[in-house]
Amino acid sequence: MRSPNAHDVARLYSAHEERRGFRGMLGSVDCMHWEWRNCPVAFKEQYTRACFFGMAGSNNDINVLNQSPIFDKLKNGTFSSALFEVNGHEYSKGYYLADGIYPDWATLVKGYSCPTEEPTIKFTRFQASARKDIERAFGVLQGRVHIIRIASRSMSVNRIRRVIECCLILHNMILEDNNFVLSKWEEIFTTEEMENGMERIRNRGRDRDIIAREIRDRDMHNQLTEDLVEHIWNLPPTFRNAN
Repeated sequence: MRSPNAHDVARLYSAHEERRGFRGMLGSVDCMHWEWRNCPVAFKEQYTRACFFGMAGSNNDINVLNQSPIFDKLKNGTFSSALFEVNGHEYSKGYYLADGIYPDWATLVKGYSCPTEEPTIKFTRFQASARKDIERAFGVLQGRVHIIRIASRSMSVNRIRRVIECCLILHNMILEDNNFVLSKWEEIFTTEEMENGMERIRNRGRDRDIIAREIRDRDMHNQLTEDLVEHIWNLPPTFRNAN
């Protein structure tokens, strides 16, 4: 129930690179639709949800975000506090794998819609394979919890939010109890980490515009994608992207 620190993020980097081949990967982003049966006409198409996958440490972890999908979490920078290097270039923010509906941000990596060269074909295949985790997670969640397989009959947006969050917490608890976790968070903080965390909180409002510009940097998005294409292409032939 807390944001990961630099050690947690580093462990995620290592686990995803070992399993998927993507260096600096935090998880995957996708959307799941839950129909609102009693949605007032005035609210039509105003409430959307998106989920991000992998950050809380389990192999099938799902976390609901509020009105702006992943954007608030990406903007505050708390999920991107560990450096990594790809193809000789250093990056300060981790990234999520996404499909074509998401923008070209520095913290989102998408596959190619029509790859024509061998490196981009291989990269797109690896990217699509890694993103299957979140689709499977949604399938497991809906199969396990009947209430989200039918249209929501609640009259309140807050109640809908509490129901889905409860389902996700229970889902994650089951995974942890069955030892299906990628990386468990340790409640250990050094004095330096606590001081850095407080400093980040104090500067969050002041630095929000700067961070937002960095995240929306399309040039950085393109550079990271090109570096990852080269990185995936140079993986040894014996490496197999886990499914």
